[in-house]
Amino acid sequence: MLVLGIESSCDDSGVALYHSERGLIGHALYSQTELHAQYGGVVPELASRDHVRKLLPLLKQLLTDTSTTLAEVDAIAYTAGPGLAGALLVGSSLGKSLAFALNKPSIAVHHMEGHLLAPMLSEHKPEFPFIALLVSGGHTQLIQVTKLGQYELLGDTLDDAVGEAFDKTAKMMGLPYPGGPALSKLAETGTPGRFKFPHPMTDRPGLDFSFSGLKTFALNTYLKYQHEANITEDIALAFQTAVVETLIKKCRRALQQTGMQRLVVAGGVGANLALRVGLKDLLAQLNGEVFFPESIFCTDNGAMIAYAGCQHLLLGENDQNNAIKVYPRWELQQLNAARP
Repeated sequence: MLVLGIESSCDDSGVALYHSERGLIGHALYSQTELHAQYGGVVPELASRDHVRKLLPLLKQLLTDTSTTLAEVDAIAYTAGPGLAGALLVGSSLGKSLAFALNKPSIAVHHMEGHLLAPMLSEHKPEFPFIALLVSGGHTQLIQVTKLGQYELLGDTLDDAVGEAFDKTAKMMGLPYPGGPALSKLAETGTPGRFKFPHPMTDRPGLDFSFSGLKTFALNTYLKYQHEANITEDIALAFQTAVVETLIKKCRRALQQTGMQRLVVAGGVGANLALRVGLKDLLAQLNGEVFFPESIFCTDNGAMIAYAGCQHLLLGENDQNNAIKVYPRWELQQLNAARP
């Protein structure tokens, strides 16, 4: 089965072709980073309009590059949520329209399930069951994954997601957009141990997260020492270290509570080198395994949507009608309940 995947949940336009037996055939991605940089963040209306401009040319490029025709596509998978409503509508409308015109099945894909399954695109892929750490600009969650479509939320963020905290902290210190990657890069030159930031919510039971207070702690530290040498580098390192160590502690707790020995890390923050090193060390200590997506598949992309859609299609699932529906807020545990 050859599945076309379409991703447009936020500020990345992505398309991909995934074959159930041959694997990933090809993918194409367009980032809107430069478009939104002048505003210091994603402007939803501009994001939607840019998806309108870019998705069809991307699709044509993908078909040309892979020597594939639309007639060869067996099904369409598209991101239906969560995300920005207008951006989701662009990709969903394209996906449903293509499916209708080609008389092929389509399936609405949950964006976070796509991230969760992205490591399956690698040669070294996890087997079910496992614990998943989803870390992105909008989510910080620990999920127990029993099998495809069976997900139990173990821990969630009570305020800022970890990627959001990275971006806001970077912006407070005057770093360029996108702030998260800029802060992580700056942390590489920081002085270890100059500042020690708190590890939020690790001194109490449970698996929930909170990064708002850590962000405020970073701001207060910056305002106090902003005229000293190398202050941004050292705060960046202290902030990143506190975040990484907090995530590691929560992952350890989740693995020990569930008895699992496999951890999957997905989402844009999953590309953070310090987090990868720390979690590899943790799983080595626990005699377990940790799995990451390839760096190119950490951020939003069409490949993960094509893969996730393909797996559900193989189980006989698909959209039941031609209605175009999107779900800006869509809980992963309610995966099947919301599909058209």
